[in-house]
Amino acid sequence: MENKLNNLKKEILDQLSKIKDSQILRELEIKYLGRKGEITKVLRGIADLRAEDKKSIGKLANEIKAELQSKFKEVKNIIERGTDKKPDKIDVTLPGEKIARGHIHPITQVQNELEDLFISLGFMVLDGPELESDYYNFEALNIPKFHPARDIQDTFYVEPPLTYSGQEGKNKERSDLVMRTHTSPVQIRAMQKYGAPMRCVVPGRVFRHEATDACHDNTFYQLEGLMIDKDISIVNLISVMQEMLSGIFKQEVEIRVRPGYFPFVEPGLEVDVKCTICAGAGCASCKHSGWSEMIGAGMVHPNVLRAGNIDPDKFTGFAFGMGVDRLVMMKYGINDIRLFHGGDLRFLNQF
Repeated sequence: MENKLNNLKKEILDQLSKIKDSQILRELEIKYLGRKGEITKVLRGIADLRAEDKKSIGKLANEIKAELQSKFKEVKNIIERGTDKKPDKIDVTLPGEKIARGHIHPITQVQNELEDLFISLGFMVLDGPELESDYYNFEALNIPKFHPARDIQDTFYVEPPLTYSGQEGKNKERSDLVMRTHTSPVQIRAMQKYGAPMRCVVPGRVFRHEATDACHDNTFYQLEGLMIDKDISIVNLISVMQEMLSGIFKQEVEIRVRPGYFPFVEPGLEVDVKCTICAGAGCASCKHSGWSEMIGAGMVHPNVLRAGNIDPDKFTGFAFGMGVDRLVMMKYGINDIRLFHGGDLRFLNQF
């Protein structure tokens, strides 16, 4: 057994001295050191030896195996270093390696298109903080404390908490800071800064504490619009909505306008677009209705104008808000909103 092990060791070392290829090295390693390799067979055969031979032969076999493993690793490193060596001469006429280039995210692409479209209509593009105060996010927009949107299941409240008296007459804790649930707070900031007349749109990221599905996410992008002047009516609002939708979809789109309730507008409207994904047949993206709720809009409530230091007896205005993510879904026929932030390059590289 001892002679067999020494001869096997010599045989392996002789072969290792001639190997220049990593694949052949791997095959040789499996042949001798693998689970069914020659060295492994010898080790398994030690159990059949006499008791007095087991210790000495077992020790020798393990020493030889460790030595061979070290030698295989050494040869492997030599081969790899050899392949890493750069050639002495470089042929500059050969084509270079293609460098992968990044590109703009589809949501950003559509947001840029929207900004350009509204700039052409005379609107300013404004921005505001994502961490908002309770006042700007709710109070100034005519959303009272008992409104469902104020409940913790819809809004991410941020510490520190404040104490307020709820409808039940009991003190409760609620933070004065929230992750903004819409970009509408910038309406108030814009009115306070620029006064009237005024036109602006506010694109940005918003946050909702809700479950995700094919058409809902807890983080998404929104575009808020505001126009204030004398004698502004719903006719102006619908005209701007049609201009925006046809400009983004590059074609006439079928829309429907229906009444809707929003605390910051009176009267309120909801603008639906015939689903471009299923052509109105019904799918998960449109909740199988054939229509996708696209825009919430209406005439600015007098209380909101007053919060912006604008006299509602002299000026009127319209406001609208929509999810940019949902608009991108309709534009490109995407059936799941979660794909936008999933980081899957197979999806993103299509745009």
